[in-house]
Amino acid sequence: MEPSHKDAETAAAAAAAAAADPRAASSSSGVVVQVREKKGPLRAAIPYMPFPVAVICLFLNTFVPGLGTFVSAFAVLCGARTDLPDRHVCCVFWLNIAAALIQTLTAIVMVGWIMSIFWGMDMVILASYKEQGIPQQL
Repeated sequence: MEPSHKDAETAAAAAAAAAADPRAASSSSGVVVQVREKKGPLRAAIPYMPFPVAVICLFLNTFVPGLGTFVSAFAVLCGARTDLPDRHVCCVFWLNIAAALIQTLTAIVMVGWIMSIFWGMDMVILASYKEQGIPQQL
């Protein structure tokens, strides 16, 4: 099937417009320079743990909602880094305890269980970044 005359005219008009205005051509290329994720305080309090510990926390969060998050709170006390460097260690510890309580208390309506599994997945993702040496933005 051959392209119609109208399609050829449309393509020619688009090429002429791109040649006339170079900004239009560059804006349609879709190059992303930087993406920055905005994290809330609970999400930013997830510690960067060793990979095996993060997998254990994911396993615990899958079967007992909030338990892995509770264990990860103690990783903060053991020196695990978080995305909240300006907050005191005790504050970050209590943020993780609060997240564990939210997960446990809302597990009855499945919201906490799903949140707990996603929290464990985030722990594993952060641990894999740490293991691979990929720098994270603070």
